[in-house]
Parts: sequence; C-alpha cells; structure tokens
Amino acid sequence: MYIQSIELSDYRNYRQLNIEFDENVNILYGDNAQGKTNILESLYLCGTNKSHRGSRDSDIIRFGMNESHIKMFVRKNNVSHRIDMHLKKGRSKGIAVNGIPLKKASELFGIVNIIFFSPEDLYIIKNGPSERRKFIDMELSQIDKIYMNNLIKYNKIINQRNKLLKDINFYRDSSLENTMDAWDEQLVIYAIDIIRRREKFIEELNDIIEDIHWKLSGEKEKLGLKYEPNTLADDMWRKLHDTRERDIRQKTTSCGPHRDDIGFFINDIDVRRFGSQGQQRTSALSLKLSEIEIVKKITHDIPVLLLDDVLSELDINRQNQLINSLDGIQTIVSCTGLDEFIENKVNAARIYRISNGSAKLVTASRQLRNGV
Repeated sequence: MYIQSIELSDYRNYRQLNIEFDENVNILYGDNAQGKTNILESLYLCGTNKSHRGSRDSDIIRFGMNESHIKMFVRKNNVSHRIDMHLKKGRSKGIAVNGIPLKKASELFGIVNIIFFSPEDLYIIKNGPSERRKFIDMELSQIDKIYMNNLIKYNKIINQRNKLLKDINFYRDSSLENTMDAWDEQLVIYAIDIIRRREKFIEELNDIIEDIHWKLSGEKEKLGLKYEPNTLADDMWRKLHDTRERDIRQKTTSCGPHRDDIGFFINDIDVRRFGSQGQQRTSALSLKLSEIEIVKKITHDIPVLLLDDVLSELDINRQNQLINSLDGIQTIVSCTGLDEFIENKVNAARIYRISNGSAKLVTASRQLRNGV
C-alpha cells in the first residue's frame, strides 16, 4: 500500500497544490515555514481524520477563505482508492471514499495506515501519560476498529458522567445520583474491553521492541514496556463505586483507562524518570520502529511513514538505524537540507523543493550525492 498523490486547495499556505509520490523514499526539503509540514499534515489528516498538531478544521483552511479541499489517491492491493475531504468553517468536515460519503468519520480508519514521526515524538517518554495514551489509542484505532468504536463510546460516557458529577455537586439532588449506576454499567463494559486490548497490544509490542532497542543501543540495553492500568479490568466496577463520593466532590471521574500509562524500563530502571536524554530518545525511536513492525504483523500490510524533520534531531547512529529501516516502506520525509541523506547515501525516488506554497520536482530515482 502506498500514497500515489495529494491535491490541496486552500489548505494552510497552499492555494493549489498537486504532488505525486513514489512508493519508496520521497523528500520534501526547503527552508523553515515554507509548508513542508503542512503537506505531511494533510496526508495524515486524510488517513486518520486528525491533525497531528491537534488543529481545528477552521485553523487548517487558508487565511481569508471559508473552505478547503483535500484529495488523496492511495494504491492498495493493486486497486486505487480516492479519499476526498471537504473542510468548511463552522461545519463538520465531509469525507468520501471513492465518491461515497462516509456516515461516520471513524469509517476512514484502516483504509491507509500512517505512522507519523516528528521531533516532538522524541519526548514521548519524558512527557506526561497523556502523550503515551495518545500513542496507543491512535495506533490501536488504525488497526482495530472494535477498539476504536469502544474508545469513542467510552469517551462519550466519561463526558456524560463528568457532566452528571458536576450537576450532582451543584444541585445537591440525590435523585441525580441515582442515575449514576446506569452510566457506570455502560462505562465498565467499554473500560474492560479497552484495558484488555491495551494489555494485549503492549504484550505484542514488547515482543518486537526488545530486539530493535538491543540493536539501536549497540547491544548494550534491553528495553521492556509495561502496561500500567489505572484500574485492573476485574476491579473496574468496585473502583467506580468506591470513588464515587470523591468523584462528586472533585466533579470528575478519577479511575479508568483514561488515566492509564505505559512504563519504559531499561534493565529495570524507569526511563521516564531516571533515563538519560539519549536513552529516552533511543527508546522513542525504538517505539516508532516497533510501530512499523506491529502494523505489518497485524494488518499484513505495510504502513506509510511520515518523517517531519526528524533526522536533524538524531545522532549519526540513530540516523543510520532509522534510514536502514526504510527499505520497502513508502517514506515521505521533510527536512531543511539534504546533508543527512547524502551522508547516508539514501536512494531517493523523488525530491521536491518546497518554497512559498509551491512544490518543484528537483530530481527522481537517483542516489543523493553532493551538489544535488
């Protein structure tokens, strides 16, 4: 599977853009603030219905315009698919696949599996638990539609429950509290499924990441992941009941998978708290490379890899490890210069220079050398 092309209309700083991709390595290079990341964002948006920046649709539409269009062509199992996305200010986006409108945006997941790697991801280990939950939720949502649907329903119930907690606290009405059991029964059903699926996913990821990190660290470190659920699946109902009074006082749900975390341990040392910056970055890179392998294993397909100016943040050893993993994977990478690719003798299928909202094809199907 690979992305064939993307067409943008009034998207960010692009009035019009039509860019074609090869199924191997594609490089977008140019100065900062020219629109390289915007192209990667549009690809990710078309695959997941989400901006990796967390941007609202209205922020994506070009300044002064009221709507934006994206059209992406994907080749999968020797069949081409077209994904159309129509963004309008003040309205929900419209999405169609092969000309057929989607009833739910969640139906978009699974058509194309995309892994996005940016410099911010290098801090996933040292940042808070929400970043690690976001990682596991996004990856599982792309490869497991049951999980995605359960997560959507769980989050809706959490929002409803939190609203009810605030009403109970404000109105001091015992009749409102009597409705809590109905919400909690539904919450427990979805929470248990989410916890068990996350637990299995971390087990599967552990089988892959240990070997990858061992090689990345020069055969010096063994990395292990540990799922750290806020509440065990079998304890979910009891924990909800026991914390109800506290939840009413604090006006929020204090237990459940929305408070889970993932532990990273090197030789039994918690990398989140005690790891060096180098260990944290290597662990983050190991996580991303493992993400590629687990998508292959579960979906029997090869994901698309988007690299947003990551190489400049890595030392030469980690650059080599990342570049060596690109073989056979469509990769679309942004960068300000080509030095890292020249030094690593990367075979670039297509190279575009991005400047002031335009993309110029510089060269195609050649190994990068000095003077490109």
